[in-house]
Amino acid sequence: MAVTQFLDGVPCTVKEAFDFSFLRQWGRVFRAFDQQDSGNLCFGLEKDGRRYFLKFAGARPICFDGEPGEAVRLLKKSAQVYRDLAHPILLPMLWDGPAAGGYALLFPWTDALCMGKQYPTRNDFLAMPLKQKLSVFQAALDFHRYVAEKGYVSVDFYDGCVLYETETGRPLLCDVDAYHQAPFCNPIGRMWGSTRFMAPEEYCKGAPIDEATMVYTWSLCFRIVFTSGKGSRFLALASGSLGVRKKSGLPSKGRPLLNFMFVFRCLGASPKLGTLYNKMNNYLELLLFKRGMGCASKGSLAPPE
Repeated sequence: MAVTQFLDGVPCTVKEAFDFSFLRQWGRVFRAFDQQDSGNLCFGLEKDGRRYFLKFAGARPICFDGEPGEAVRLLKKSAQVYRDLAHPILLPMLWDGPAAGGYALLFPWTDALCMGKQYPTRNDFLAMPLKQKLSVFQAALDFHRYVAEKGYVSVDFYDGCVLYETETGRPLLCDVDAYHQAPFCNPIGRMWGSTRFMAPEEYCKGAPIDEATMVYTWSLCFRIVFTSGKGSRFLALASGSLGVRKKSGLPSKGRPLLNFMFVFRCLGASPKLGTLYNKMNNYLELLLFKRGMGCASKGSLAPPE
């Protein structure tokens, strides 16, 4: 039976009543996120003029069917991921540790726009000018190159991970809890995450999850960025210049990679962004071959004349 508790006047619904008094050490609750299916509850907290975002495992969230102990185990594991992947683009973890018989991670609060479908700022994010979208795209690519260099692969990357601070002009990423050290193979079959951003191997138990999987996921996410709101015509023109159409006969799993190629075509058309294009060109081409896509020629990803 669901129980709604009020924390400083903010409702939080759980399956069983829980003592949330431990939250007071970080101040007043001004926001509660109680609909996640990860096993975590999240809170916005304010103390001495500073705001924080706290992720907690140990209670029984209304949308979680597992046991609190499993959620605690996974959250403890994710703390090491945040330490290993610390990066200027990643929302920093300020503290982690035991709390109220469970475990908690503490982050700074941000009022950034979130691209996530379930958040009210999504439309504002997608309506951003092309320049801002490109900055988000570049930041995400730089971070995921870093992820690969650190020996990790992205897991459960989706649009809710992508943020943009309008006041500072800073792109941010968050929620890398499920990222995993490589080599890594699908342990369960249908993996965690939104089906909108999952590669075929994320449904196949035992399949390798690698950098090619990461590119596939990025392509699905950033196709949305560049085909919604301002800048959508920019991508449409680029895709047309490659001469690729829906009736190309390519397998469905290949099309998202071509969407990714379209974006690189766009980046290569801009001298200011040419460095990013050149930096990623060979890397992307290798991953296309790994996917069995191949390229017509060595210069097939070259920017337009």
